[in-house]
Amino acid sequence: MRVLTVVGARPQFVKAAAFSRVLRQRHTEILVHTGQHYDASMSDVFFDELSLPRPDYHLGVGSGSHGAQTAQMLERLEAVIQREAPDIVVIYGDTNSTLAGALAAAKLGIAVAHVEAGLRSYVRDMPEEINRLVADRISTYLFAPTQNAVENLAREGITSGVTMTGDIMYDALLQHAAVAQERSHILREMALATAGYVLATIHRAANTDDPRRLAEIFDALALLHEPVIVPLHPRTRAALMGTDIEVEPPVRIIDPVGYLDMLALERNARMVLTDSGGVQKEAYLLGVLCVTLRDETEWVETLAGGWNVLAGADAERILAAAKRPRPAGEPPPVFGDGHAAEKMVAALEAQ
Repeated sequence: MRVLTVVGARPQFVKAAAFSRVLRQRHTEILVHTGQHYDASMSDVFFDELSLPRPDYHLGVGSGSHGAQTAQMLERLEAVIQREAPDIVVIYGDTNSTLAGALAAAKLGIAVAHVEAGLRSYVRDMPEEINRLVADRISTYLFAPTQNAVENLAREGITSGVTMTGDIMYDALLQHAAVAQERSHILREMALATAGYVLATIHRAANTDDPRRLAEIFDALALLHEPVIVPLHPRTRAALMGTDIEVEPPVRIIDPVGYLDMLALERNARMVLTDSGGVQKEAYLLGVLCVTLRDETEWVETLAGGWNVLAGADAERILAAAKRPRPAGEPPPVFGDGHAAEKMVAALEAQ
């Protein structure tokens, strides 16, 4: 079986590494990097740390408006798919790379497999929501990470080709948690104590492109009056430059970090504040309290038992959520058994 995998953003590199490890034991994979994340700190370091095979094709698309970026990806992916003639094209998540991969494959009559199918925020003005809706509609194989995702698809009349696999990011976390513990030295380098800091990530356009929301978030970080580590996404860095927001200690901005350092920072934080879906999940899986800087989440499972709370971009709500006590016990096991990749490959082999 020839499988062409499309990636373009850092969460997809993590998922693809777990999938490729299983797939390449028995099948041929052609890995295509669209270049959506092109900064070395957002791309190259992940390939190195995860032992992800180097891309067979790097399309070099880079940033741009949604229309321009997706159009360039679509054009270049079409040529690669025609050249390689895969049996299946695999796409991940909800990015423009995902949308372009799905459209290019479907228009060429190639089966599409969507990893993380069935997620819904039910906010139509989020670009990610449009991408995942379209991808699910034209996919042949829909790999749902949770039972809730299966039910979302069923409500939309999509039942054929759906497999509840569990979350492939759980596979990746289990594979790399011990490695991160051994190889990451970021806590020592930054003189951070376990549970002695808050970790914050902000990158969604809804927050970075709205100066009021961005200011509210950084006001809340300052009012925590404790060390806050912010690995700053390039989009957020550019947005801050256009405002009068001042970031002062104990809030510490650092450059983006690799996967292993990020796992170490998440695992040892007192709490995580984020607008990232992947970071919400990782905090939950690691048993770390989370505050989501959005008014909704596609990962509703993380809200169970109070492990994650939606606080939007309102400073008072963020502070209230950040002061809540830790729930008793451990988070319920809702993201599968850590063998999602094996279930996905088995489903493809059963075609």
